[in-house]
Amino acid sequence: MDLNFTPAELAFRDEVRQFLRDQLPQDIAERVKNGLALRAQDYTRWQKILYQRGWGAPGWPKQFGGPGWGPVEMHIFDEEAAAAGAPRTIPFGLKMVAPVIMAFGSPAQQQRFLPGIISGDVWWCQGYSEPGAGSDLASLKTRAERQGDHYIVNGQKTWNTLGQYADWIFCLVRTDPNAPKQQQGISFLLIDMKTPGITVRPIITMDGAHEVNEVWFENVKVPVENRIGEENKGWTYAKFLLGHERTNIAGVGASKRELARLKNIARKETKNGRPLLEDPLFAARVAQVEMDLMALEITNLRALSAESEKRAPGPEASILKIKGTEIQQAISELMMYAVGPYALPFERASIEEGDLHSVAGPDYAAPLAANYCNVRKVTIYGGSNEIQRNIIAQMILGL
Repeated sequence: MDLNFTPAELAFRDEVRQFLRDQLPQDIAERVKNGLALRAQDYTRWQKILYQRGWGAPGWPKQFGGPGWGPVEMHIFDEEAAAAGAPRTIPFGLKMVAPVIMAFGSPAQQQRFLPGIISGDVWWCQGYSEPGAGSDLASLKTRAERQGDHYIVNGQKTWNTLGQYADWIFCLVRTDPNAPKQQQGISFLLIDMKTPGITVRPIITMDGAHEVNEVWFENVKVPVENRIGEENKGWTYAKFLLGHERTNIAGVGASKRELARLKNIARKETKNGRPLLEDPLFAARVAQVEMDLMALEITNLRALSAESEKRAPGPEASILKIKGTEIQQAISELMMYAVGPYALPFERASIEEGDLHSVAGPDYAAPLAANYCNVRKVTIYGGSNEIQRNIIAQMILGL
């Protein structure tokens, strides 16, 4: 792989930078750069701006409305957007269910669902995990019983991210409880969140935010035409989706931006009268994270290259998930360490409203504790890192 950009790629980078300078709303960029929570309207506003430019779905092929970029262009865009303070796009529609619809959906389903995803008009959420089915997802119990041209869905999903804003949910449901293997009796359904019988209940996380929910289904009527692919073959589509989810979780561009924020904080904080970033022990810890991030970036390019060749992400997606999430946690920990006790107090309400003033200490300390608490989740969601290590052991090492 040639790591030097061609003149055409450098010109594309300049085009992306100019677009971000002209079109990225500064209020959104300031929230991102200062680690403040984004609002639903921030995400949808930015998605609509991208869509108007023709860049609403960087990874999509042209036939479905994407720009048809290769892996290098996608990498450049991700890195430049993150550095400028652009929010990461909500992945559930663009990067998770959309690839499944493209690969396994019917032409009618593609025409029906894809335009609303790329335009930002339709918000999607994910219905995978259940109280007794997290990393062991195949043990899910949400049932879908066929009755003519509809399924009747009953059950519960949990750890549903941002479902309080969602218009649609993609769900794994059990359609054959008597299948010889658990994975063989699962189907993949697309469900309108306005359907009678759906209840969304908030789960308030340890940082005080309403980010996740539990979703209840009580005799929810879903048309059979909303099933993706064949009945009882949903596990195949689920694995395909998880490969894209784990690739997206790596978050190389966002980690680069956060690493720069960490260095900026460490230059302002002092130890023995000198900037903390000049302390040998602290500087060594920052350098280790930076080296890990460089290695992750190369692996991420390999995964993007596989996608551009229409190959599903392989076990390398598990490597991206492990290292990407560990780097995110390491950066948040170093920020907390750098600021010390001033990083501990925070007020969720003021942070959500964009108030940068800390209850004590420097202003940049205000969001650190909330972010640190929130990022504890990343080594668990999308398939826990322990499960990812099992995948690597089996599929790469042959153990």
